[in-house]
Amino acid sequence: MKGKGKTARPTQSELEILGILWESGPVTVRQVNDRLNETRPVGYTTTLKLLQIMFEKGLVGRDESQRSHLYTAAVRETDTQRQLLDRMVDTIFGGSAAKLVMKVLGDHRASNEEIDQIRNLLDRMNGESDERAR
Repeated sequence: MKGKGKTARPTQSELEILGILWESGPVTVRQVNDRLNETRPVGYTTTLKLLQIMFEKGLVGRDESQRSHLYTAAVRETDTQRQLLDRMVDTIFGGSAAKLVMKVLGDHRASNEEIDQIRNLLDRMNGESDERAR
C-alpha cells in the first residue's frame, strides 16, 4: 500500500532509514529501530513516527497484512541520489558538475581503482558524445 502524499525530498533522518530499507528490504519498525540504535540512541516511538511521516510523504510503502507492519522503500536509491545531487550541484556549484568533481577530487585522495572507474566513465561518456556527433 502506498502513502497518500507526493514524493518529497527526504530529510537526513529519513535518508538514514531509506538506507536501511534499500539494504535490507521489507522490515518492521523494530528492525529499523535496532539498526538505528547501532550508531546512536533512537527511541522506538521516534522511529515509528518517522516511518509514519515517510509513508504519508510517499517515501515508504507499508504492508499491513501482518500484526507487525512491514515497511519498504517506495523510492529508488538511484533516483533519490540523482535528485539530491542535482539540487546540490545547482545550489552549491552553480550547476557545474565540473566544479563538483574538481572539489571532490581535490579534497579526497581517490584510490587507483576509483581513478580507473572515473576514467572508464569519462571514456564511455566521450564515446557517447562521439556517437551523437556522427
